[in-house]
Amino acid sequence: MRDSLFHLQRLETTTLQAQIREMLVTAMLDGQLPADSPVPSTRAMAQRLKVSRNTVMLAYQALAADGYLIARNRSGFYVSPEIREGVAAGAPVAAPRRRASDIEWCSRFALTPSAQDNITKPRNWHEYPYPFIYGQADAALFPITEWRDCTRQAMSRKWLDAWTDDRFTEDDPMLVEQIRQRILPRRGIMADPSEILITLGAQNALYILASLLVRRDVNVAVENPGYPDVRNIFSLLTDRLRPASVDREGIRVEELGDAGIAFVTPSHQFPTNVTMTMERRRQLLDWAERADAVVIEDDYEFETNYRGEPTPALKSIDTSGRVIHIGSLSKSIMPGLRMGFIVASAELIAEARALRRLILRHPPGNNQRVVALFLSLGHHNALISRLHKAYSERCRLMGEALDRHLPGWAMSPGFGGTSYWVRGPADFSARRLADAALEEGVVIEPGDICFFDPSSGRNHFRLGFSSIPADRIEPGIERLARIATRLCPDGDRSPTGPALADPVAPNWL
Repeated sequence: MRDSLFHLQRLETTTLQAQIREMLVTAMLDGQLPADSPVPSTRAMAQRLKVSRNTVMLAYQALAADGYLIARNRSGFYVSPEIREGVAAGAPVAAPRRRASDIEWCSRFALTPSAQDNITKPRNWHEYPYPFIYGQADAALFPITEWRDCTRQAMSRKWLDAWTDDRFTEDDPMLVEQIRQRILPRRGIMADPSEILITLGAQNALYILASLLVRRDVNVAVENPGYPDVRNIFSLLTDRLRPASVDREGIRVEELGDAGIAFVTPSHQFPTNVTMTMERRRQLLDWAERADAVVIEDDYEFETNYRGEPTPALKSIDTSGRVIHIGSLSKSIMPGLRMGFIVASAELIAEARALRRLILRHPPGNNQRVVALFLSLGHHNALISRLHKAYSERCRLMGEALDRHLPGWAMSPGFGGTSYWVRGPADFSARRLADAALEEGVVIEPGDICFFDPSSGRNHFRLGFSSIPADRIEPGIERLARIATRLCPDGDRSPTGPALADPVAPNWL
């Protein structure tokens, strides 16, 4: 046999048996192992791959059970003659090499989202010793046993219909009910099932709402600094985007003007960590009433409130139905889950549901049911308590380290959350700091991407602590401070700008 076909990379992410199966299936489907041809004996394959014979035997038996191999008495295993059934006659057994496209694609694109600036981070950030990355989770805090149990229950025959059926436009009713009972009451929101739509995270919710509501003739106001992705989403649909600055009470309502849509993050402003005051919330709702405008509330990081009194969501004090509430379970369960929801009037939800059907019908039913079980069994509440304890300690450690090594550069979040917003001297370049720090194992996020005018935020950066172990925070900040000192103009490490305590500063950032 062609021994060069068989080799393993010994990946840590999967078992040897699974790797052997994948290797053989690939060879069979590519035609490198033709139908009816023998595969090496278990002994020969074990010697070739330097694994145990039992591992190879288990892989062969599994492939035989799946119909890829046929076991013949005293002869060994052979490739099933039916392995390529359904493949068109004369089709190549392996994919042919393709030449470069003759199509000039750039002239055909209606949109070019790849040209937009976005937040970036190293894909291998896990490998850095000091990853001050925002929006990622510490796997050590996640209750994997409980999640596995919910997954097992969701896969049982009892719940089979919940994840095998195509629901077309509908969501898992159990998940909708759990959101109504367990998630929304925390925010002071009461809603009917017809007023809730499940989404693939807050990002998916924002895109659906923008597609429905943003017209070329509508002014859209967003926070500045603010969430870059929502700015990019709106920019694909209109050029009438308006920045509204943020002070220590939240978005400045007087800057909203004649906007027809306003996007806000009142619970925990992105990226400054400010919680919008109740007085500012009332001003915002009064403005929306006078301007006949709609407010999109991204309830960003609500579940990570462990330092202050819970503030009711903007949606909970809205009496005219102008607030559209977006929630996400990314921060309180896991970022990779991509599970969120929209709460709005039934009429809007009906249109959002119809649009979602054209995009993806509905989020995967198995994921919805697992999350529903996770909520119903109390695991989510227990996880939030665990996160609060861990984040509170990490927040304290980071605050103390910043006070020691970069005094005056950051204000401690009053709400909680999972990051610090940091401001250096006026002529300081956070991007230069990020590049230099990365070479020494420290990952930070420059903040200029959050500003309409990036040059006005060149001295800002964000430090997340959700994904870094507590014992690495102090040494990481100390290393970062040494690098910052080296890069500071004229050795001046004093941050500049309006006082953070001034609530009427045009922009204290």
